[in-house]
Amino acid sequence: MTDIQVRLSACFANVFPDLKPDEIPQASQESLAAWDSVAHITLLSAIAEEFQCEMDEEFLETLTSYKRIVEYVEAGSAKS
Repeated sequence: MTDIQVRLSACFANVFPDLKPDEIPQASQESLAAWDSVAHITLLSAIAEEFQCEMDEEFLETLTSYKRIVEYVEAGSAKS
């Protein structure tokens, strides 16, 4: 796991405490009933705080899985 993945996994674990660590990489809005609109905003806020960045509003609706969020952060799309 990269540093980004470790940090993102911690954000997911905080927002979704019932999610097992090995389930986090497969997590998505489709697979988690708990990932509703409130959890989505909470998760993205936690990520923005962890990485001390702003999430680009045009991408917020597309960040619907762990994989997509990893790709977004690794690509540097989050603004410092």
